[in-house]
Amino acid sequence: MMDEVVEIERIDLLCEVNNTDHHTKLIGVDRLIVRRGQPFTIKLHLRPGSHFQNGTNVNFVAKTGPIPSVDAQTKAEFSLSKFISRSCWSATSETTSENTVSLTICSHPNAPIGVYKLILDQGAGIILGDFVLLFNPWCKRDSVYLSNESERDEYVLSQDGLIYRGTPKRITALPWAFGQFEPGILDISLKILDENPKYISDAALDCSERKSPVYVTRVFSAMINSNDDKGVLVGNWSGDYEDGVKPTAWKDSGSILRQWSNSGFGGVRYGQCWVFAAVACTVSRALGIPCRIVTNFGSAHDSNGDLLMEHFYNEFDENISDDSIWNFHVWVESWMTRSDLPLGYEGWQASDPTPQQISDGVFCCGPAPVRAIKEGELTLHYDVPYVYAEVNADVVEYIKLNDGRVLKMSGSTTEVGKSISTKAVGSDDREDITHSYKYPEGSEEERKVYEKANHHNRLSQTGEEPGLHIKIKVIPDMQIGSDFDVYAELKNNTMVTKTCRVMFYAQAVTYNGKLGETCGLGEFTEMNLASTEGGKVTLRLEYVEYSKAITQDRMIKLMALLIDADTREFYRATKTIILDSPEIIVNILGVPKVGQKLVADLSLQNPLPESLENCVFTIHSANLTDGKPITHEIGRVDPKGFAIAKVEFTPNLPGPRKILIDFDSDKLPNIQTFENLVIYE
Repeated sequence: MMDEVVEIERIDLLCEVNNTDHHTKLIGVDRLIVRRGQPFTIKLHLRPGSHFQNGTNVNFVAKTGPIPSVDAQTKAEFSLSKFISRSCWSATSETTSENTVSLTICSHPNAPIGVYKLILDQGAGIILGDFVLLFNPWCKRDSVYLSNESERDEYVLSQDGLIYRGTPKRITALPWAFGQFEPGILDISLKILDENPKYISDAALDCSERKSPVYVTRVFSAMINSNDDKGVLVGNWSGDYEDGVKPTAWKDSGSILRQWSNSGFGGVRYGQCWVFAAVACTVSRALGIPCRIVTNFGSAHDSNGDLLMEHFYNEFDENISDDSIWNFHVWVESWMTRSDLPLGYEGWQASDPTPQQISDGVFCCGPAPVRAIKEGELTLHYDVPYVYAEVNADVVEYIKLNDGRVLKMSGSTTEVGKSISTKAVGSDDREDITHSYKYPEGSEEERKVYEKANHHNRLSQTGEEPGLHIKIKVIPDMQIGSDFDVYAELKNNTMVTKTCRVMFYAQAVTYNGKLGETCGLGEFTEMNLASTEGGKVTLRLEYVEYSKAITQDRMIKLMALLIDADTREFYRATKTIILDSPEIIVNILGVPKVGQKLVADLSLQNPLPESLENCVFTIHSANLTDGKPITHEIGRVDPKGFAIAKVEFTPNLPGPRKILIDFDSDKLPNIQTFENLVIYE
């Protein structure tokens, strides 16, 4: 205890200086927000006549949570020392004038994150101030340390990005505003931790565990969905969104998080996988965990855990099985060390906040080391088998005949886990990271890993190739609003003439593989193919038919069934297509400077043979439009006519910005693009 009570006139937390040094200035400078394991400085202005005695008898307390405890590491007691230690709580002082003392304080690099009180302990104790402590990717001793500056800029500081959707042959980029530094988002991110069931059941333990990014990431995985807690988002894949917001309408995380907070922590309606992942990315970056969005094309959802996707069809080619393959699925990866696992499993960890998988009794998934997924190490924490199946499950298809017989149609080891994608560092390019999840398909290493994963039902690799082949071909330009042809190509690779029967049809499909109405049906075709001869069946897709069936995903699944009339063997081909959307033309008018008005000159041509109603342009950007979208209503646009708008906005912060532009209407919803700007002081 100090020999003399220090009388303090005022305390300056030097928020602007400290927040700048700790890369938190974009959150604001009205309070102290620092990162663990890194020193920060405050100034004490003493009352006249009061003195600050330097020495080891000057004690401090830093505490967080409702039940702070030294044993739980939620309370730290430390004294002045001659030097700052970056491996424990420490403090030094410097008298800068007769009545001014500068205190430098450094937290433990493994301290729990959260809101802290800093106390000068001199009997009753003087509260020096509150501060928020975050994870620190700039600190080598922090478990989220990321050495590459460009990667820190991308995965921690960047407030916008791209989310990939579609199919492997037609990958589209959805611009998204993460907005982790927008007003209120940090507090909401911390509130998510306080609303999680683990905190409610044992607050002391939960706050102590917040020292671990593994723990925090797992909590976020559970709390971003609302299936069994007061989580953020309600999932909905039904197509009925009347009592909420359709998932494709969201363009930013901030709107969702603020709605959750303002509603008293009721689940926001509605989200689908990319929305869950985007919100998880926002709150992870807000707390300092490096995070990125990952899309897996051809994503297996294994219903029984056997790592085998068994698809059963009836004679009408209808799927009657539980396993499904989504056209794409989106999750997040977070960067951290794994002290709970053997060495070698640090780095990117996959976690999935979409409510599909029950783990430890709740809907959450991960963090699973990406290296463990690649190596088939299914016993490591957390939920490695589920993510492994998403990218590696083998596929086998059967047809169940009316007489009860079940015939194997085909087997595939390449249908799932394709073109696994994330946004490249420092650019708008797509980076293919499939190699980090799996060895090349068909390679010796890939099959060895698959066998190590103890898959006892793997497909035989020694079966003979079937004598008949069928595949689907499409044209490059499939613009929504147009009529176009697609083709089923047949080939007879046997030594004899074959009588073939072909069924070729199209159905609307959602991104998660749920089939809708038929939107194209060809005649049941019979043809004779001589040895080595080929044939072709044409299916015409007309806007007047498919427009009534397709969903907001604008996806159509083409299916062709080939039957060998002599042997009754079945062959099946499928292809999912995405209809091309019209392009939004963007021109930014004005000088891009803080406080100076800019105009976004926007136009889009209606490609449909019918009018569009309720047409609206919306622009949004983190720290550019005050976190709120700016809308411009147009109303009606005639067939082949143009939607034109001039939208004004005023930048409020300098730096590189991504402006997200969205067009919405009754018959042509959710057309997106983006424009990169650099805003100058």
